[in-house]
Amino acid sequence: MKPARVTAEAARRRLLAGGEIALLDVREAAAFGDGHPLFAIPCPYGRLELSAVALVPRRDCPLLLVDDDDGVAERAARRLAACGYTDITLVIGGVPAWKATGYGLFAGVNVPSKTLGELLEHAHHPRTIDAPTLAQWQREGRAHLFFDARPPAEYAKMRIGGARCVPNGELAHRLATVATDDETPIVITCAGRTRGIVGALGLRALGVRNPVYALENGTQGWALAGLPLDRGARADPLPTLDAAATAASRARAARLIDASGLTRTDVAGASALLAEPGRTPFLFDLRNVQERADRPAPGAVPVLAGQLIQATDQYVGVRNARLVLMDDTGLRAGLAGLFLRALGYEVHVLALDDEPGAGVPVVPAPQLMPPAPPPMVDPRVAWARAGDGFPLFDLRSSSEWEERRLVCARWSMRVDLPGPLPPGTSRVLLQGEAGVVAGAARDLAEIGITAEWLAADLDTCAAAGWPVEAMRRPLGRDKARDRVWFVHDRHDGNAEASRRYLAWETGLIAQLDAEERATFGTIPIDALA
Repeated sequence: MKPARVTAEAARRRLLAGGEIALLDVREAAAFGDGHPLFAIPCPYGRLELSAVALVPRRDCPLLLVDDDDGVAERAARRLAACGYTDITLVIGGVPAWKATGYGLFAGVNVPSKTLGELLEHAHHPRTIDAPTLAQWQREGRAHLFFDARPPAEYAKMRIGGARCVPNGELAHRLATVATDDETPIVITCAGRTRGIVGALGLRALGVRNPVYALENGTQGWALAGLPLDRGARADPLPTLDAAATAASRARAARLIDASGLTRTDVAGASALLAEPGRTPFLFDLRNVQERADRPAPGAVPVLAGQLIQATDQYVGVRNARLVLMDDTGLRAGLAGLFLRALGYEVHVLALDDEPGAGVPVVPAPQLMPPAPPPMVDPRVAWARAGDGFPLFDLRSSSEWEERRLVCARWSMRVDLPGPLPPGTSRVLLQGEAGVVAGAARDLAEIGITAEWLAADLDTCAAAGWPVEAMRRPLGRDKARDRVWFVHDRHDGNAEASRRYLAWETGLIAQLDAEERATFGTIPIDALA
């Protein structure tokens, strides 16, 4: 069955109508980062089935597919139909038609979340502190608490000396442990603007009496002020909560949820919400690793509350979807829900501590069937076959290939397969992640080429006798289309890229038209405190 087709005008009307719908941008990451519709979800063809099943876990959810008017959306429609999706529509003319119609394109990633941050900054004007002033505080030994709102992996890449890694959500939850008085100033930083703004406003909404500041422009603002960044720092363990701190988190959660009108649910209610036909279910587990291990919730997606707010389009592919947010005391879930509701989602908060013996919600298995990877081949056998002329396609990320690769391997993106091959080629070897290889193998099977999967890592292949090239071989943006090149080196000392990035963030609101602006909700921050 051929997918339906709609114009860009009709697609946009459906997208803004208020029902559940997913606009999947099936172009690769570089093109997405250069410009995409506001609520498009990155679902590159190279990772199509992997991304789609995670981002749209309902087979009859309406899908809109957009490409560069190059036929990739048609290919994606076939692959998604094979997975079990039943409501697929193509946007005629793709992104070029969207632009030609007069609709805006937004560069960068996580645009809805970052736009919400800028709207909230304009509406509520959180206190900010610039880098020179904070540096002076540090030199003078002025009392303050300094927290980095990002996850440990980002914190390790670069941090400001003296900042402690306590991500957004976790900081609010553990505040009674780390802030023992109501007077010491609290400073929150991130890499740019959004998480600092959200962190500061979140504490304000909770009625925290300490002066709370967002570091202006985060680590990028620090570097632009000529101040040094630490690299390779290891995050300390999160501060533990005693009974009094846990009670404080629970009390703050109750006040926030009641004042904001967020919907509470229990375990049984959450299971019913997740199973309701015609709705796309998401259950997010906002607890930390140990908390999840103590009371596992199979099928729930583990995520830090701050990251779910900051990068919602990496976790939810469906506009106006139903989200069940789960933690122990309800504070991390309630705080995340406050911001996610402003992004248009239906939010329900589940505090597991309210039902200590009730088990966990049941997440229905998605009725979707992504392709299975082809048969695996032993690296010794694969090396012998490569010597006999079998092509080996390396489908790992371009960044991985640049650092190390197998001799004879050809780096390729799935969308470019099979590329130039000798006449009569009927078998190939594929290297890479299972889901990526599975999709590529399905594509090749359509044109009569059988694939085998070299699943072993490079070290295992080397031990089996396959030579490994370790000399770095950079790829230009014309080839490495699997990564976002939009001001990509802003964290690597390129000051001009940082300036352009920060100008992009602060300019997001001006890009919105009236209909787009109306899709963002408001948060009465001070009325909640």
